[in-house]
Amino acid sequence: MDLRHLHYFVAVAEELHFGRAAQRLHMAQPPLSQQIRQLEDELEVQLFYRTKRHVQLTEVGQVFLQEARQTLAQAEQAINVARRASRGELGRLAIGFVGSATYEILPLLIRRFHDQYPDVELQLREFTTSQQVRALLNGHIHAGLLRPPVHERSLHVMPLLKEPLVVALPFNHPLTEQALLPIESLAREHFILFPRSQGPGFYDQIISLCQQAGFSPQVIQEAIQMQTITGLVATGLGISLIPASAQHLRNAGVAYRPLLPATVHIEMALAWHKEEPSPVLQAFLSIVKEVIQQANFSTEGTSEII
Repeated sequence: MDLRHLHYFVAVAEELHFGRAAQRLHMAQPPLSQQIRQLEDELEVQLFYRTKRHVQLTEVGQVFLQEARQTLAQAEQAINVARRASRGELGRLAIGFVGSATYEILPLLIRRFHDQYPDVELQLREFTTSQQVRALLNGHIHAGLLRPPVHERSLHVMPLLKEPLVVALPFNHPLTEQALLPIESLAREHFILFPRSQGPGFYDQIISLCQQAGFSPQVIQEAIQMQTITGLVATGLGISLIPASAQHLRNAGVAYRPLLPATVHIEMALAWHKEEPSPVLQAFLSIVKEVIQQANFSTEGTSEII
C-alpha cells in the first residue's frame, strides 16, 4: 500500500460513487475500481458495500477513512516541511562571532534574518577568530563573524566592513588633552592587547603599525574580551588600540581618541566552509549580502561597508 492507494480510497469514500471519484482523480473508472479491490485484498478487509446503483462504506471503511485522512495530512505536512527546509526556512543555524561584532553588525544581521526566517533556530556563540576557524573546520558552526586574515583554503571569507582603530586611554591620561593622537605619541606607553594566539591578524596589525612608527609596543597585559581590555584601561594599567565600534562600551574611566594616521583600518568578515551544504546557511548569506548592500554602518561616522 502506498499513498496513492489512500488518495484513491478517500476520493471514493467521499464521493460514494466510482464514476465521480474517477473524474475527481482524472482517471478512468475501471482502473480506479481495480485499485480499490487491490487495496481491500492487501488489507484483507472489505471497505465498501457495492451494488449497481449504490456504494457505501462498511464500518471498517469508516474507521479506515479517518486514519487515511490523518495519514495523508501528515504526509502533506512532511512534504511542506521538507520543502521549507530546502529553502532554508526551517532548521538550525549556528553562528560564531567576535565580541566586537555585537556593537553594530551582528544585531542588524540577526534581526533581519529572524524577521524573514522566524522558524529557524539560531545558536549564537562568542568565539575568538582562532576558535571560530577551528569550529568552522570541525562543523560546530555554520558561519563566523571574525577578524581577517584567515588562511584556511577550505573557508570562504566575505569582507563585511572596515573601521578605524582608536586609542583607549585612562580618563585622566595626559594624552587625552589632544584631539588626535599620532601613533608615535604612544611609543612609551604600556599596551593592553588582545592575545595573538586568539586573533593573530588583529594583533599583528597593531604590532606592525607601531614598528612602522619606529617602536615596539610594551605589551604588559593581554585580555580576550574587549570589555575586559577597556576595564583594565580604566584602572590606569595601560592603553590600548581598539576598533572604533568598541567605543559603544561606555566606561566612565576610559577616554577614546582618533588615531593618526586615519588610514589605518581593521576589517570584519564573514567566514564559512566552502563545502557547507546547509540551505539555512545559504538563506543567511543572502541576508548578509542584502544588509551590506543596503545598510549604512556608522561608528560616530567612522565605519564603512566594504
